[in-house]
Amino acid sequence: MNAPMGLRERKKQRTRETISDTAIALFLEHGFDQVSVVDIAAVAEVSKPTLFRYFPTKEDLVVHRFADHQRVNSAVVAGRPPEVSPIDALHQHFLDGLAARDPITGLNDDEDVLAFHRLVYSTPSLVARVSQYLAQAEEALTRALADALDPDREITAALLAGQVTATERILASVNWRRIVDGRSADEVHPEAVADADHAYALLRHDLTGATPRR
Repeated sequence: MNAPMGLRERKKQRTRETISDTAIALFLEHGFDQVSVVDIAAVAEVSKPTLFRYFPTKEDLVVHRFADHQRVNSAVVAGRPPEVSPIDALHQHFLDGLAARDPITGLNDDEDVLAFHRLVYSTPSLVARVSQYLAQAEEALTRALADALDPDREITAALLAGQVTATERILASVNWRRIVDGRSADEVHPEAVADADHAYALLRHDLTGATPRR
């Protein structure tokens, strides 16, 4: 169990959330390129240096939410029970995300979430920053899979991590497009589950030559 945060850590967390929430609200209202870091600092009532201590770039004010997921899949693989394969653990985790309507799965019809998604994927610099986070998540998953598997070739873990990352990105994109077309998350859910089951069945097929470490 994680120890509770102290007062100082809680204040830092609140400041970070205030800055990010302020930035995203301004970006949604005026557009990413029309809002400056100075504008955000003024509305959030912090100094510009303080803002940059929490968020090194303007893009990080938005896409840090993707960074929070960077090591989720690697943690799922590392923390799975010994009798559960890495692919089975990742599959179940994605299904749990669908059931919880986790925005990272694309299956969320909340208007604020949809607006955030449109902001990110209509802004080239944000798309580029998200791609960097995805690459870092893939690297972390590669290391976790290398520890979890006994592959006959060194490249196996990297190839599988790339396939998992691409698969989940595509699944999320398809789910999001269905929502944008006017369907509810509840309506889409059965199709999203079926797609995930199919996708992970394909990934299992590609695991030939890589068996779990004992």
